[in-house]
Amino acid sequence: MRPTRSVLGQFVLLALTWGSSFLFIKIGLEGLSPTQVVLGRMVTAAAALLIIAAVTGQRFPRSLVAWGHLAVVAMLLCLVPFLLFAWAEQEVSSGLASIYNATTPVMTMLVALAALPGERPSPGKLAGLALGFAGVVLVLAPWQGATGGSVTAQIACLAATFSYGLAFVYLRRFISPLGLSALTVATTQVGIGAVVMVVAAPFVAVTPVHLSWRVVLSIAALGVLGTGLAYVWNTNVVAGWGATNASTVTYLTPVVGVGLGIVLLGETVTWNEPVGALIVVLGIAVSQGRLRHTSRPAVADSNTVSVPR
Repeated sequence: MRPTRSVLGQFVLLALTWGSSFLFIKIGLEGLSPTQVVLGRMVTAAAALLIIAAVTGQRFPRSLVAWGHLAVVAMLLCLVPFLLFAWAEQEVSSGLASIYNATTPVMTMLVALAALPGERPSPGKLAGLALGFAGVVLVLAPWQGATGGSVTAQIACLAATFSYGLAFVYLRRFISPLGLSALTVATTQVGIGAVVMVVAAPFVAVTPVHLSWRVVLSIAALGVLGTGLAYVWNTNVVAGWGATNASTVTYLTPVVGVGLGIVLLGETVTWNEPVGALIVVLGIAVSQGRLRHTSRPAVADSNTVSVPR
């Protein structure tokens, strides 16, 4: 069990780092295509993690089964959602993307219920899922048309969080039992993702590049912090607090994301977006039993985990 104070510090760093990632993506798109943003993000993160792994003497998995599982996580936890969010932020604000990111625990619970048919969903979980999706509908506001950006782009954000949900259930079931260190898991999965992007780059990342100091610094921060160190922190928080408690990082990331978008990018929000986000958070709290008063410590649910961005 990791020291509580250490885990708490990493939890706070996760909220700040992942909340600001949407801002970095938006700035990166000023000079790069979505695939180029992801390419820069993955390569920068992989380089940073490989340096740390070399300095600390980390050993990589020798089992082909372990590499196979980590390759799946690399796709579901890195490439697919990163590409979807980067593409979506061409049309939606960074703040709105961060709000949609808060649906990850809801998506994770949904995946867990489907992947573990032996577990009967409690009334609380069902009520939480219903509230969460009601909040999503309110944020999407289909009756208003595409006021927050393209409906397709907003659906892409939801597809990204569904990919996170798949990844987190997979991570908990197949990666955690391997007993690998957090740094080894992060370095391997990000490294695999970086290799895939480098191989694909001549075909998918060929548009003209317009670099500025803002773009370069944003991609560096997105890679080193949001994709590199944050994955180590995330693995430590999941291991130290349990999956459900770790997933509450998404309570804070929308606040950080929306705040930075307003202050630094001059973005605006409509009433339904923060209200919908609050309903999503309420749904997560209900599903996790956080609104019940009990004299016993809450037991972490091993079927859901926190969300990166």
